[in-house]
Amino acid sequence: MKYVDEFRDPGQAKKILKAIAKLCSEIKLAEDRPIQIMEVCGGHTHSIFRYGLNQLLPEKLDFVHGPGCPVCVLPRSVIDNCIRIAENENVIFTTFGDAMRVPGSSKSLLDVKAEGCDIRMVYSPLDALTLAKKNPEKRVVFFGLGFETTMPSTALSVMQAEKEGVDNFYLFCNHITIIPTIKAVLDSPGMRIDGFLGPGHVSLIIGTKPYDFIAHEYHKPLVAAGFEPLDILQSVWMILKQLKNGEAKIENQYARLVKDTGNASALNPIATVFELRDFFEWRGLGSINHSGVKVNEKYRAFDAEIEFNLKAVTVIDPDVCQCGEVLKGILKPWQCKVFGKGCTPETPLGALMVSTEGACSAHYSYGKNIDLINIKTQEQ
Repeated sequence: MKYVDEFRDPGQAKKILKAIAKLCSEIKLAEDRPIQIMEVCGGHTHSIFRYGLNQLLPEKLDFVHGPGCPVCVLPRSVIDNCIRIAENENVIFTTFGDAMRVPGSSKSLLDVKAEGCDIRMVYSPLDALTLAKKNPEKRVVFFGLGFETTMPSTALSVMQAEKEGVDNFYLFCNHITIIPTIKAVLDSPGMRIDGFLGPGHVSLIIGTKPYDFIAHEYHKPLVAAGFEPLDILQSVWMILKQLKNGEAKIENQYARLVKDTGNASALNPIATVFELRDFFEWRGLGSINHSGVKVNEKYRAFDAEIEFNLKAVTVIDPDVCQCGEVLKGILKPWQCKVFGKGCTPETPLGALMVSTEGACSAHYSYGKNIDLINIKTQEQ
């Protein structure tokens, strides 16, 4: 297939759905409980709900929403530190738009911006570097976040700043790594996941080889998946086929972009600028060893944590917010006691409702508006 509309072809979708239903009926596991497949990436969550795939699949198959939205797993303490930086004089604080409304302990970056702090939304770290060059009297800080997908551009911007001698550009690094995250999910007590939709964007950077431990040590299948409807349906079919055959392999459905060994041009700058943290705090998952990166010693002059003397502080989420349970797949978004009531996209209590990739946002935006069950019933 060459064109987007081919990946959304209804006829092909019906064929795959029939094959999926057949496999579900043949898997013994499905006789006792639903087969649970975790989509790690928030992009997959939104595709699933945008196209109503969750309502077209058999009832014996259940999607579990994973921790693959980088904004959603930001702890409140990180936002508090962002605010501490932004409140300094002669600072321009820059960030991606999704992070602006994530609540900290008492305020969000958007709140602080309204109070007069110079906080600006940018589309890339190079935008922040350009601001630094145009405002030499200011300290310009870029809030670096995201999985391996966004690490290369951040690393390259730091390297460019060193090359050009820009000494007022700083990085507040909160980039995170996918492999320790999946391992933490697998090690969670009571976790019952039968297979994984592997994150397509991250896999584009790191490849599929790093996931081998999931099959070898935990005996779970993972399929690196694209984001179009047929991508996701084919990936689900591939996982189910493995489960029926009693197999656990790492497969690559997104082969048009993802390579087994990853992208060396992206991995090299990551290795040049960053090093693993001993531990990193996650919203809902707690502290996970080696799950985040920081600026290494060579580039410490660009490290905002050093420049602003930031301290790691743990801030507990409010009791009414159940983002943690949703992130770990224990609860569905609508099962949270404040979903759609005290917590909406306009008045978010948790990051899962703020981010465009958050599971709660996906349910709120698409779940109650798309009713494909009736269509499915009519066709049957």
